[in-house]
Amino acid sequence: MTHTETIQAHGHENVSAEHASTFEVTSDDFLTPAGDCILAIGADRTPADFAGAFVAACRDADATITVTLDTDEHADRIEARGDPDLSFESDRSLVGRTSDYVDDRTVAVEADKAARDLDSDLVAALADGAPLTVTLTVE
Repeated sequence: MTHTETIQAHGHENVSAEHASTFEVTSDDFLTPAGDCILAIGADRTPADFAGAFVAACRDADATITVTLDTDEHADRIEARGDPDLSFESDRSLVGRTSDYVDDRTVAVEADKAARDLDSDLVAALADGAPLTVTLTVE
């Protein structure tokens, strides 16, 4: 069975997407230049808001989690996997990781892309403040 969660957020002038091992979307309303993994701010939902069935599906070590990032004109897709240790407790931000590290913000591990691997046109649009739709799908 497939489960989906959708988050609305928007870019910021300090989006650089230079981080080599993570990507993040935060509910914070600001972004400093140090936040080089953050793709968007002002997220309307966080992992703590996700449905129980979605969370349970992501806790399967064999689960495939697809993260789709869409602006009006650009998109990219990240493939990752689930992990039994995912807690989905963060009420602030969600993080995808290329490693298998898990904390309360982690929504996917062993991702095939980090912030620096994303489509450069998508990143430029986010740096211009474009609205972003993040769709997480687990199978």
